[in-house]
Amino acid sequence: MNDSTMDTNRQTTIVTGGSSGIGLAMAKHFASKGHHLFILDLSTETGEAVAQQLSSEYPGAIVSFKKSDVSSWDELARAFKDIYASQGGIHTVMANAGISEQGSSSLLTQDEEEPSQPNLKVLDVNMTGVVYTVKLAIHYMSKNQPSPVNGSRGAIICTASNGGIYPFPVAPLYASSKGGVIALVRSLGVALEETQIQINALAPAVLETNIAPARDLFTNMVVTPMSTLIRGVDQLLGDRKTTGAVAEIHGDSVTLRPHLDYVDADSKANLDNFWRLGYA
Repeated sequence: MNDSTMDTNRQTTIVTGGSSGIGLAMAKHFASKGHHLFILDLSTETGEAVAQQLSSEYPGAIVSFKKSDVSSWDELARAFKDIYASQGGIHTVMANAGISEQGSSSLLTQDEEEPSQPNLKVLDVNMTGVVYTVKLAIHYMSKNQPSPVNGSRGAIICTASNGGIYPFPVAPLYASSKGGVIALVRSLGVALEETQIQINALAPAVLETNIAPARDLFTNMVVTPMSTLIRGVDQLLGDRKTTGAVAEIHGDSVTLRPHLDYVDADSKANLDNFWRLGYA
């Protein structure tokens, strides 16, 4: 792993959950572009190994690892603080770390004599962890000077899922967490426009990662190549005017999904009035 050294000309990028699955694909992509990349993840052994591998494979990049649990505010805040202190700026944050419900949903257990407490770890990581990551990204990006090229202070991309767009009955808590991420991004897109910080979301279909089952377990499913997801990342980062968007990643396509139409003019007027009031 390379040492952290301040370089004001190099883009500083953070990828949470960056040592496996979607996060690893993102990490490789940013390393290939010569970023100073910080991988935040739970396993020190795996994270250090990935950082060393990417440093060797992409010598133009600087790749560092920091152990961090995104569901722990103290750990995550410390990691961001250290990165900002060493780099003097944070430019791109991929709020990517996530888990599945890891088996049958704890909400759907119906043969118990007494109801068991639902396992909410998927919400702690996929929703709370994203909220923490976004809060910290906004805090440090707001310290950046606007780019002379595009006026941006920074870009945040959150990993959601098409399971947060459509009904996903096999994993309702997972769907809730990803639907929450989508709502967060759409709402913050408006709120952050004046701060010149861009926030968008990726909503991938079935990708072959450590979360999704092995390919032979979903023979009848269409598997989206990771290259489509990376194309979605580039599309969102390449257009700094796009914010609050949800890019569905499916097959070979990247589709920006607008929010639902307002049911009537009164509903739109009420929501617009909340924004003018500044509180709800």
